[in-house]
Parts: sequence; C-alpha cells; structure tokens
Amino acid sequence: MVNNTERFECGYVYHIYSHAVGKDLIFREDENYQYFLNKLLKYIIPVADIYAYCLLPNHFHLLLRFKDVNENEHKYLMKPFSNLLNAYAKAYNKRYNRKGALFLDFLKRKKLIMKSI
Repeated sequence: MVNNTERFECGYVYHIYSHAVGKDLIFREDENYQYFLNKLLKYIIPVADIYAYCLLPNHFHLLLRFKDVNENEHKYLMKPFSNLLNAYAKAYNKRYNRKGALFLDFLKRKKLIMKSI
C-alpha cells in the first residue's frame, strides 16, 4: 500500500507520481510534455537525481533519489514539488482557459531503496 504521508528523506530512492483530477488530462499536446520537463529541470534537479520518468496523458511517474541537504528534509524536499505542480497547472489553466485544480491534492510516493551507508 502506498503511504501518501510518508516523509521524504535525503539519500533515498522514491517512486513519485500524481494523477489529474477526475478525467482531465495533464498533457494534451507535445508542447505540454516539453513544458513539464522544463519545469522538472528547474524545480526538481536542484534537489534530486532523476533516474527515470514516464509522462502519460493523465498522470506521471518519477523515479528519483534526493540529494543530501542540511534543511528540514521533508519540508525542503516537498517545496520544489509544490512549485513544479503549481507552475505547471497555472500555465496549463491559462493556455486552455480552465480554472481549478489540475492534480490530485497529494503527491503519491513510495520509498524503494534503503539509504546507502
């Protein structure tokens, strides 16, 4: 079972994913995929190494490992995801003249690999 309240920790590998609200699409055109990838580079690469990703019309998956930081780990690591999803949804809503949430309220995640010693 996926624990949506599991706290992010540095040095661990996570499977992270989110889904569009209802039957909405996250990606309608090729340009949407590229825009999302550009936002990943801007917001997520500074805090994580992305090993794999899968972008589907109504959801996405990321396999990544968080870099070590000296901050409050979970709060520090959640902020870039909030920025990514908010920036993408805001641009998407403007482009397609829509309002409201695009993504589910929570970011699904599962810790996959124990931290190396």
